[in-house]
Amino acid sequence: MLPIDLRGKRAFVAGVSDDGGFGFAIAKSLAEAGASVCLGSWPPALGIFQKLLERGKMDASMVLADGRRLEFERIYALDAAFDTMADVPADIRENKRYKEQGDFTIQGVVERFRQDFGARPLDIVVHSLANGPEVKNALLDTSRQGYLSAVSVSAYSNVSFARNFGPMMRAGGSFLSLTYMAGERAIPGYGGGMSTAKAALEADTRTLAYEAGRRFGVRINTISAGPYASRAASAIGFIDMMIEYASRNAPLTRKMEAADVGHAAAFLASPLAAAITGSVVYVDNGYHAMGMAVSPEALSTPTG
Repeated sequence: MLPIDLRGKRAFVAGVSDDGGFGFAIAKSLAEAGASVCLGSWPPALGIFQKLLERGKMDASMVLADGRRLEFERIYALDAAFDTMADVPADIRENKRYKEQGDFTIQGVVERFRQDFGARPLDIVVHSLANGPEVKNALLDTSRQGYLSAVSVSAYSNVSFARNFGPMMRAGGSFLSLTYMAGERAIPGYGGGMSTAKAALEADTRTLAYEAGRRFGVRINTISAGPYASRAASAIGFIDMMIEYASRNAPLTRKMEAADVGHAAAFLASPLAAAITGSVVYVDNGYHAMGMAVSPEALSTPTG
């Protein structure tokens, strides 16, 4: 038996505000493998998320395979659009959903980790963050501000994560982010600069794997997941069509599950993946390998 064993490891999964997306599935899989898990949650959604947990609305999702309950060591307020409080505009700083959260920037969360756990408390950092305020706009119709906002939160924040969390990582540390096929292929309707942000995220994964690998001794990978109907993905507006199209044209027509991504993430974070870095790992039922759509006739034609 060759188990994924993350006992004694601590993970930080950023971008979890409900139990319906890849971030939560990754957190759950890491816990299944024995890691302790801390979360980073967007301040405007943090209060609702905490109430769902307190009121037992997520109890079914919190049960692990062995019957244990998923417990989060800490849940930090995090807005990855900002590196420091000096970057935060006054209107956001004074917003009621932010003003009582303390320092919710990337460096603020880093400092809170140090205060809570010491100088080098981390083994795994997961970037499950994306935000495209104009994602429903065609790229041609995307404003400069919308474009830069998408790249800032969805890609640059991963660079900031590596720079700020890197010195806190213990030996064998692993960074992981989530990308999508739109970074490589044109996906009509996936707009607002999000396709650019995913392309940047993948390019940065390769460069950061070298730079952070040499500087901090960590590994950096990204998972390119197939389309999945999370609450966040619903903002795209045609997620059901994307799922149907991928299912019809992927080598495997099985339903894509969030747990598929969680399991791959646990492997990549483990010592079993010690030689894997700078990689885009596809978890999409093989859809990325296809060069043309499958015709209805081909779908009904038996193969021998």
